[in-house]
Amino acid sequence: MKTIEVQGSQGISAIHVGESLKNIGNYLPEGRRYVVITDKNVRLHYEENFPKGVPVITISTGEEIKTLATVEMIFRELIALGADRHTFIIGIGGGIVCDITGFVASIYMRGVDFGFVSTTLLSQVDASVGGKNGVNFDSYKNMVGVFCQPRFVICDTSLLKTLPPDEISNGFAEIVKHALIADAPMLDYIEANIEKALALDSSVVAKLVEESVRLKARVVQMDEKEAGERKKLNFGHTLAHALEKLNPIGHGRAVSIGMVAAAKFSAEKMLLNDIECQRVIKVLESLHLPVAFDDFNATINDILNAMAKDKKKDNDRISFVFLNGIGNSVVKSITFDELNRLMLSVM
Repeated sequence: MKTIEVQGSQGISAIHVGESLKNIGNYLPEGRRYVVITDKNVRLHYEENFPKGVPVITISTGEEIKTLATVEMIFRELIALGADRHTFIIGIGGGIVCDITGFVASIYMRGVDFGFVSTTLLSQVDASVGGKNGVNFDSYKNMVGVFCQPRFVICDTSLLKTLPPDEISNGFAEIVKHALIADAPMLDYIEANIEKALALDSSVVAKLVEESVRLKARVVQMDEKEAGERKKLNFGHTLAHALEKLNPIGHGRAVSIGMVAAAKFSAEKMLLNDIECQRVIKVLESLHLPVAFDDFNATINDILNAMAKDKKKDNDRISFVFLNGIGNSVVKSITFDELNRLMLSVM
């Protein structure tokens, strides 16, 4: 097990990579009441490893339940359970569970302590780390939310073996993103260990999760509330969020397509050469991730209209992350007219 700490404005968040859900009791603060929030699938498979005697609030699955209505339902259950300011809330699940749990805990009674057990690869390398918690509002993704760090995150990599292949690929997209924006040697490692990674070799997966968490923790510690450096973590996401609105193919799969487009945009701007651009495409294809718009019956206008609902929009401009070589990235503010021209160049 490896522990990586994030020093946030409200204290230290400890991420335990390789720890087991079965040992969660070792991380719960003593003398508190606890409540678990999870989804129906995780509860079905792993409830026997939940803390004994702790009430469980169960939500459904899928992006469509990541709403204020779900938050209200959880509030009512917390009130019925008598949860107070000394209650510690535990989110056990993937990214949606972590996002909802973190948001609920951060605003219930003006904020209670919380921690996560992350059960998917995507959540372990992305959603559970960094303190961004929120829900969607109408067609706006993560429009309502807060910055608040969990007290701990347990990344139980042994749970990944029960995930379907598409869910594993979704997680690999975020790992590749970390390598592309800030860690060129990590991309070398991914390329050299593709087959082992896809087979969920324990040592390879543990290294990839650990390195991703270390990178994200470092960025978050520099820029907890996304004022500058943390924006680089949005590489591929501006387009991905738009694609997810048009076709819910999965976050990581949408990010993969978004990263390919962003790499091509970077090449158009002479920041990335053609060999590097093809390298991005090849590694994503090797991880069984989509790299083209073929599955979308959408026009450029459809995609741009969806992008206009991105929270990173600022009047007629939007923050966009480009690659300045493999392992380096830069954030630029561009107009929607320029974005339209770049889209025309790749579609």
